[in-house]
Amino acid sequence: MRRFLRSAMIVFSWFVVPFSRYNNIKVIRRKLPPIRSHLLEIPAVDLAKLIRNRKIKSEEVVEAYIERCRQVNPLINAIVQDRFEEALEEAREIDNVIAMGINSVESMEEHTPLLGIPVTVKESIAVKGLTNQAGRVFKTPQIAKSDAPVVEQIKRCGGIILLVSNTPELCLLWETYNNVTGQTKNPYDLKRTPGGSSGGEAALLASGASLLGLTSDIGGSSRLPAMFSGIWGHKPTPYAVSFRGHHPTSDQPTWGDFFTIAPMTRYAKDLPLLLKCMSDPTGPKLTLDKEISAHGIRFFFMDNDGPSGMMRPLSRDLHTAINRVASDFNAKRVNIRKMKWSLDISLSAMLTMKNIETIYHKTEEGEEPKTVCKETVKYFFGCSDSILPSVIFGHLQNFMKIIPNSRHKHLASIIEALKTEFKELLGNDGVFLYPTFPNTAHQHYQIYHKLLEPMYMAIFNTLGLPVTNCMIGLDRRNLPMGIQVVANPGQDHLCLAVAREMERRYGGWVRPPSEDSHSSNSSSSSSSGKQRG
Repeated sequence: MRRFLRSAMIVFSWFVVPFSRYNNIKVIRRKLPPIRSHLLEIPAVDLAKLIRNRKIKSEEVVEAYIERCRQVNPLINAIVQDRFEEALEEAREIDNVIAMGINSVESMEEHTPLLGIPVTVKESIAVKGLTNQAGRVFKTPQIAKSDAPVVEQIKRCGGIILLVSNTPELCLLWETYNNVTGQTKNPYDLKRTPGGSSGGEAALLASGASLLGLTSDIGGSSRLPAMFSGIWGHKPTPYAVSFRGHHPTSDQPTWGDFFTIAPMTRYAKDLPLLLKCMSDPTGPKLTLDKEISAHGIRFFFMDNDGPSGMMRPLSRDLHTAINRVASDFNAKRVNIRKMKWSLDISLSAMLTMKNIETIYHKTEEGEEPKTVCKETVKYFFGCSDSILPSVIFGHLQNFMKIIPNSRHKHLASIIEALKTEFKELLGNDGVFLYPTFPNTAHQHYQIYHKLLEPMYMAIFNTLGLPVTNCMIGLDRRNLPMGIQVVANPGQDHLCLAVAREMERRYGGWVRPPSEDSHSSNSSSSSSSGKQRG
């Protein structure tokens, strides 16, 4: 089976690569407008403090982000629906309340730490009054009737929702396109993907059009876009953030073991703030306020998957960068041999879950349920409303049903053994450094011959471990590189402490190339210097 899958990816590449290159011929080689407003480059923790202390107004900040969204979206195509006018009205109301001095600065910091800060949301997460159909084609737009619990919490903390952003249909692909909104593009190179499924959020954040984003993660959906777009994405400890109010969902009791709503930010220092505001009051308590130095953390690392022979080795630039990071943090190289089962155990665990929302599970009122065979035929004749991953997901589920239960039980035992191994290795003061993906952002559609490589990320959903993608510099094409920082459950603060230290050492987010060539060159030179440092 392993040889078959690897061979299949090679065969797919014969068709996918030429198709990708042909489609990119139509993409105009353009760059983003330069960032002009200084407000767009202030981290949320600092911006919130300025707003609370009446140094700047929330309305100014929201206006700046709205203007930036309007500048870049015609190029990156990341926005599904906005609520700009409502956001401006909310910002004015906040400014009026602050001006009246009803609450002290200390009270606002404690109870509304995001007061006046714009936040963007992945369209698969419910925002009352906005579209919430996760890229699916419906005759009647599906509008959220209420906020997801995590959106409610962001609003209670003073955040202002600006818009909902693009996602592949039902979040079933590590690239962001669908038949409703179309294809989202990477700000660093419009011919490349920002990844998926949270590609809309990542593209906005990297473009300077968002500061804080709500995303989701079941197989790297937050971490891969963060890597491809040069920002920060964190998959929290299971159940630390409510997963309710999201499409797709499942009534499987263990759904939350694998799936979570997740924070994504442009600056690492903002991750603890956003995650604290998102945390479910009834879930596991995270010690996000705990001050910790990276010097007190033990580091371990691997730069391959076992090796299993299943996943591609790292590109030369990524291999060099990850080993440099490991050296900088005095990480000990380990060989966790069971990581070679990442693909097998992740597919077994996720594809055997029952009642996951798919195009075959939920249909529009009055329509007949779709069948796998009929929808497959419709797709290959160009008559389906769905994209390929949504169509073939049914085949994958059916394939899993013919695998003997004894095989699934064996793989489940490997999962438990790996959990124990990580628990003993990392304890409550250790982190594990591991590749996010073997290459930087590739051209559109090329994920279709790299469908095994996301297991670098999905393994940590399977194991239920918190993990952060960290930006560690640019490669020779000036594309962002990333690395995963993994900890034991409940130890999210370790991942976030390391993320902040990596931002300090390697410079963090870098402006994408812009029409202002001098600014672009300066940014690239600056980032390269920080990377070497």
